[in-house]
Amino acid sequence: MTSLNNPSALGKYKHGDGDARKILLLGSGYVARPCAEYIVRDSKNQLTIACRTLSSAEALASGLLNTSAIQLDASDAAVLEAEVAKYDLVVSLIPYTFHADVIKAAIKAKVHVVTTSYVSPAMRALDAEAKAAGIVVMNEIGVDPGIDHLYAIKTIGEVHAKGGKIKAFTSYCGGLPAPEAATNPLGYKFSWSARGMILGLLNPASYLSNGKQVDVPGEEVMANARPYHISPAFSFVAYPNRNSVPFREFYGIPEAETVARGSLRYKGFPEYITALVKIGWIDVQEKEWLKDGMSWAKVTQKAINSNNASESTLVQRIKELCAFPNEAEAERVISGFKWIGLFSDEKATVRGGNLLDTLCARLEVLMKYEENERDLVMLQHRFEVEWNDGSKQTLTSTLEAYGEPGGHSAMARLVGIPCGIAVQFVLDGVISTPGVHAPYTKELCDPLRAAVEAEGLGMAEGVL
Repeated sequence: MTSLNNPSALGKYKHGDGDARKILLLGSGYVARPCAEYIVRDSKNQLTIACRTLSSAEALASGLLNTSAIQLDASDAAVLEAEVAKYDLVVSLIPYTFHADVIKAAIKAKVHVVTTSYVSPAMRALDAEAKAAGIVVMNEIGVDPGIDHLYAIKTIGEVHAKGGKIKAFTSYCGGLPAPEAATNPLGYKFSWSARGMILGLLNPASYLSNGKQVDVPGEEVMANARPYHISPAFSFVAYPNRNSVPFREFYGIPEAETVARGSLRYKGFPEYITALVKIGWIDVQEKEWLKDGMSWAKVTQKAINSNNASESTLVQRIKELCAFPNEAEAERVISGFKWIGLFSDEKATVRGGNLLDTLCARLEVLMKYEENERDLVMLQHRFEVEWNDGSKQTLTSTLEAYGEPGGHSAMARLVGIPCGIAVQFVLDGVISTPGVHAPYTKELCDPLRAAVEAEGLGMAEGVL
């Protein structure tokens, strides 16, 4: 790495005119526009946006200086390789399953890469080849992962510098509707794939608690949700997400007995997901009996093996399957199912021949953000610190950000802008060490955090 103020870091680029740099942005999701807007702030940057459909790329590029649009199918390796080779850097904002292929194409062409995704084993396996090619592959630079790393590394470094120990580290993040927009029984709205979100809730999780590793099967993750207090203004629950165990090593806190990273939702949400699992709606297997023209009540009857499709019979069967802790909770969850329409005579629109995709088609209509509704991103770290004199202290880093009505969502800004910053840093040589990277070091985090704060996207630090 070179310093932020080192003008010699600006190298000669193999594409473009003079000092012009050519950047390829893959993807057209909602985080892509804030990223693109940041990239074209520098007049030397020439941006090309590539999507599977040209119209999507053109819509994303509309109104941006020095920006063009092309059609590109990233699943075609030969086409991807040929296109990547035309640029100095490629930003991969397409699904993470494509990242390894993008990196392989970039290695072949000696082109830098930036993604916001976690470094997968397939991506990490390309580290030696990336180093040999002399390219930077910068990852995990959105909000979670991304901004969370920048402030975890900061506080951990400061505590260690003072001789303290991090005995416990927890980090929870939620992308939610703002309170005034949380208008449905589940307290959630979709800004991306409902299928991806729901299936993600059922991934197994691992974390460290009091020195022991806890492994949670996917079907039990929601049952592990616990109340999490940040402010009297909110009623959150937190649950473990992914594998937190390696972060004891990634963050350099071997002394930590507890290390847990996870997600936030509004209170009451996990019970809905648990109940949907129990009554069979979170099922991706194709059902021969699932046909267009069936009512929602008839589909629910088949899913739960009920005697008939009357609402009273369906409700009784659901109570048997879910074993709710009390009648009040049963009424709350079942009223939510009624709001979804699971007991209605309305014809279901079957998607994918399976129950999950059929449900998601419904939820994406019922639970979408309406015009001018705001989202909320809440992120908090807690550090349980033990100082040299034996005293203990709990430090926090908290981010509370809201979307802009009529503008970008909070999530889009908090993922897209840090990604754009990383792109600029790689182009300018601020980040220059070849290899596959994530921001787990002070050397990477300090300049990135300074730039994030300059955009008003920093975390507020405090003491409990």
